[in-house]
Amino acid sequence: MAATGISANRLELLQIANAVAQEKNIDREIVIEALEEAIQKGAKSRYGAHHDIRAKIDPKTGELSLTRHVTIVEDDWQPEDELEEFNDSAMVRLRDASKRDPEAEVGKEYVETLPPFEFGRVQTQMARQVITGKVREAERANQYEEFKDRVGEIVNGTVKRVEYGNTIVDLGRGEGIMRRDQSIPREVFNIGDRIRTYIYDVRPEAKGPQIMLSRAHPGFMAKLFAQEVPEVYDGVIEIRAAARDSGSRAKMAVLSNDSSIDPVGACVGMRGSRVQAVVAELQGEKIDIIQWNADEPTFIVNALAPAEVSKVVLDEEADRVEVVVPDEQLSLAIGRRGQNVRLASQLTGWQIDIITESQDSERRQREFAERTALFQEALDVDEVIAQLLVTEGFASIEDLAFVESYEVAEIEGFDEDTAEELQARARDFLDRKAAELDAKRIELGVLDEVLAVPGVTGAIAVALGEGGVKTVEDLADLATDEIRGGYEMKNGERTKVPGVLEAFNLSQEDAEMLILQARVAAGWIDASELPQPEPEYEEEYAEGEYDPEAVFAPQSEGLEEASLENGDAEVFAEDLESSRDA
Repeated sequence: MAATGISANRLELLQIANAVAQEKNIDREIVIEALEEAIQKGAKSRYGAHHDIRAKIDPKTGELSLTRHVTIVEDDWQPEDELEEFNDSAMVRLRDASKRDPEAEVGKEYVETLPPFEFGRVQTQMARQVITGKVREAERANQYEEFKDRVGEIVNGTVKRVEYGNTIVDLGRGEGIMRRDQSIPREVFNIGDRIRTYIYDVRPEAKGPQIMLSRAHPGFMAKLFAQEVPEVYDGVIEIRAAARDSGSRAKMAVLSNDSSIDPVGACVGMRGSRVQAVVAELQGEKIDIIQWNADEPTFIVNALAPAEVSKVVLDEEADRVEVVVPDEQLSLAIGRRGQNVRLASQLTGWQIDIITESQDSERRQREFAERTALFQEALDVDEVIAQLLVTEGFASIEDLAFVESYEVAEIEGFDEDTAEELQARARDFLDRKAAELDAKRIELGVLDEVLAVPGVTGAIAVALGEGGVKTVEDLADLATDEIRGGYEMKNGERTKVPGVLEAFNLSQEDAEMLILQARVAAGWIDASELPQPEPEYEEEYAEGEYDPEAVFAPQSEGLEEASLENGDAEVFAEDLESSRDA
């Protein structure tokens, strides 16, 4: 803008505002405000920075008014911060104003109209900077407003430049950045290339909104299928989850809301035409399309195909799943460099551990022998009785000691007297162990107050004492890593640091609760500050509330086991044949 002076005719100011607003695609009012601020700043440069000078442009007529304001303040006026001070050019105390104006009151303003003046070189440069800054801010705000609601969309753009592997893409009314890790490996772009990308985040920053683009995001693949498959676009088929190892392989779980439509076949298309169009855009990435299932074990089996699965064991408290596969299927289930199991884990939201049938059998035999020996020693019984107890599902002495006696008496070969005797021996054993632990706790100097903290057992109290934690205050002062163990950098190397209760395998939440309970006992916090247990999770995911971006973590308790014959597992894998061949 070439600012010639306040005396410029009215139409010139409006023409300037209209031209800038149209060129930059911003509101005309914002440009007029920028002009007012520029003129106001130039006037302060002319008349003095301490003056309260205001410029006003009539948006209809272009009439410019330049005024100086003096405000009446209280006699004992005090600045709100240390940097502020009384400004006698813009303020007047009530007692001084009352001498000249009988109607003076706090807050009243005296307004003086200032004459027009010509902008000099300094004022012109200053005005240009103000207007440029305001216009740039408005452009950035417009960009953010335009793109913030477009997260999750595919956009077309032109490669503007490539810097250190990061690709800057011109999107028309803004620029997006695709970082190196968000591009498909071995994919090279040149300046001027047309490119399709996925907006996965828009961040408001001081230098302007950062529009984060990706071609490696699972959502990019899902949106490409929505463009290629009408049933997905119409919502008849839902893409419930997707996981990608960009440039190599991907897995996608689909569900049909119409029983007459096969979701896998619809996504594959006639002779693989639909999936091939997506594969071509993803530079040959192999895509496995599987059927989503609300039953978690079935879904996990589907996700691990083409490997056959013999058994699935869910540990819902730890968010882990153990999958047993035939020995010859181990490499297929794991995949090259662990790719198959990693993608299946991302797809299902479960941490998947894979073992073979022989490993599972060996582990069960070992556990059986260990539990048998435990019952023999603790109950002073022969091997046959101990094996019967283990076979009936008793995993520990506590299990036997505190169940209803009829559950023991119902074991073949046992009667009520035998059951009562075994349970009495179990309780005596536990009492002896508790006494031994309590004696060792006292010997280690662990106070009774520590044992009274909710969550602290005799064994935990002994472990705390061995770790030097002897008072409630000592326990309250610990961090979760000091309890569970962790890692720290020593001499540039990542070193394992053991925790005082590492052997107990406490979860992060349990460790935090133990510390909080100790802090309540120590009087550091109030019991009302403890986190409240969450209500039991309802399986809303079965009704369609499944977030493919999040890790699904059911909150129900217990251990669920689902066994599948190899033939059934093959049936689950059949749906993948067409997509894999494509």
